[in-house]
Amino acid sequence: MRLGKDLVGKQIISVTDGRSLGNAKDIYMNSDLTDITGIYLGSEGLIKRKHFLIKRQDVVVFGIDAILVRNSDVMGEESELPEAVAWVRLSKLNKREIDTPGGTKVANIGDIILGEQGNITGFALSRVYVEGPIEKNGTIPRSAVIDTGDEDGVMTIDLTKAENPNAVEEKAPAAPVPAPAPEEPEEIEIVDEPTDEPAPEETESETEEEASE
Repeated sequence: MRLGKDLVGKQIISVTDGRSLGNAKDIYMNSDLTDITGIYLGSEGLIKRKHFLIKRQDVVVFGIDAILVRNSDVMGEESELPEAVAWVRLSKLNKREIDTPGGTKVANIGDIILGEQGNITGFALSRVYVEGPIEKNGTIPRSAVIDTGDEDGVMTIDLTKAENPNAVEEKAPAAPVPAPAPEEPEEIEIVDEPTDEPAPEETESETEEEASE
């Protein structure tokens, strides 16, 4: 299991010239909390702060020892990227409360769990308020999230999916299709057709018997 915090502090290196662009200070995620969208490099300036970042598409590899990027020119300002306004930083997500639709407090987020492509597969918990599988695992799968809490700061989850992430919903068996009623056989009218065969001729013995009578 790889956590978001494993990327923070990693050196960022350009694969074209080996130049170091600094270290990752934080991670950006989309508001749906499904994918990493960028790497935060920090800020500079006293009066007008400038925040620098590298977009996710410019990252080649999230390595074990370093983060490799396409070239030395991938670093830009946050203000130059309008969509970055909706992004969420990992440092701001930490300790976000998690509850159920009924308002039961479940836990607090401690970190994100990452897939191989930088996608978010779940959340590691810093504190758990319920007993059971969630307390034992210390994690919640991304598939259990109903509301990320982007507006009110509280994430809402489906407790059943959170406790049984590998459960498969059972589908009701399909109703049997009734067999078609057998078709009644058509009545066939048999008609005696006249034949053109000549009537049998009387034999001589039959003629003599009639005469004797």
